[in-house]
Amino acid sequence: MISESKKLAEFRNAALTDSPARKRLSYLFDDGVFTEIDAFAKAGDNFTGVIAAYGFVEGNPVYAFSQDKNVKSGAVGKAHATKICKVLELAAKTGAPVVGIHDSNGAFIDGGTDALAAYGDMLMWTSNISGVVPQISVIAGTCAGTAAVIACSSDIVIMTKDSEFFMAPPFDSKETSGAGTAANAAKSGTASLICDDDKAAVEQARKLISMLPANNLSPVPMFEFSENAFSGISDAASAVSSIADAGSVVELSAEFGKASYTALATVGGATVGFVATNKTSNKLSADDCSKIARFVRTCDAFAVPVITIVDTEGFEPSAEAELAGSIRDAAKLANSYAEATTVKIAVVSGKAYGPAFTVLAGRNANADMVFAYPEAVITPLAPETAVEFLWHDKLKGAENTAEKRKELVVEYCSTVASAFDAAEKGCVNSIIEPSETRASLISALEVLAGKRVSRLPKKHNNMPF
Repeated sequence: MISESKKLAEFRNAALTDSPARKRLSYLFDDGVFTEIDAFAKAGDNFTGVIAAYGFVEGNPVYAFSQDKNVKSGAVGKAHATKICKVLELAAKTGAPVVGIHDSNGAFIDGGTDALAAYGDMLMWTSNISGVVPQISVIAGTCAGTAAVIACSSDIVIMTKDSEFFMAPPFDSKETSGAGTAANAAKSGTASLICDDDKAAVEQARKLISMLPANNLSPVPMFEFSENAFSGISDAASAVSSIADAGSVVELSAEFGKASYTALATVGGATVGFVATNKTSNKLSADDCSKIARFVRTCDAFAVPVITIVDTEGFEPSAEAELAGSIRDAAKLANSYAEATTVKIAVVSGKAYGPAFTVLAGRNANADMVFAYPEAVITPLAPETAVEFLWHDKLKGAENTAEKRKELVVEYCSTVASAFDAAEKGCVNSIIEPSETRASLISALEVLAGKRVSRLPKKHNNMPF
């Protein structure tokens, strides 16, 4: 006679045969090995539609859950949510990261208010551990409604190119074309990375988890590394790759805020966050401000040093941007830098005009160290504007006003707005050649590693969102 426990085990194993949820977890953990949590939990006559587990990623403990569409389309009910909340609670107790793999058509349609309470519990625990342990969401199928809010609340969102991510059903119309797709999520900044399939997405989550500290009290991870040969700086991506360890750069939110660049990488074997303004797109938009602010806050939550490479003419000036709240977005960016207590190092590689220097590299940013290249231009006003207002008398009597103005702009940039003048006034700590950037940053990171900052007692900064 077969025991009840054996029958249950056989039923469970049959239900999990070829389960995509189980395969996805195997991509995450070392050697595909993991231990399930509450493996025999049931919702009525069925299993819960989610696998909760723990295991190791590069030898470090990690918790995860993976929704299982083989069981009632991964429908979320009380038992389903309880398993996920158990994972989040254990992560809080042990200080280990969490990877959530989302693939569910939504709540049990017959679940009544139990389903609403279940989502509320998950949202509460996601919020509780935010900034305590890293959370990465992988959208491997459908993630909609409240589940989308929960996934978006994580530190990094990774999607497969065919997955769906939306609050309300994206009805097929001209106005909503592309809504809910991975491509749209990337453009809106909702998704940080888009991968071809679930294996690539989970493996990317695995890489990012290994690069981040285990929790907000752990030091940044250290890796073996090799240097890139310095080949000059043509844009933000080349600037970062010339400084970072070879093969370590993972760009985030590439399709959102095209005038800026954000990436996790390692420098001298230690994880850092890179922010770079893209000199090929001279003005920072509201999207760029939001993108950088979110990235800086993520790095600061886990004490990951932030290296900012500045080459920008400032913020996008337009009536449309002003009406859309560009001041709010610039203030959000400024507050994110000012509030951050992690190590902050700035490199002015080209232009740094007006508020852009103040926000990204100046005293408001509380930069611990500011480097500048000899050709850098640091000025409160655009050089053309400064010449027109401050040196207008020098234009008088010129035979060719346009040519004289060009000469004066060059003179202004090489004198009043030069990196050397900024260094004399204490706005720049050191002037370095581009080829010296990596060595200078490694030295600065080492000397600043013991940074400790105490803030005034308060719950949190009330920045404008």
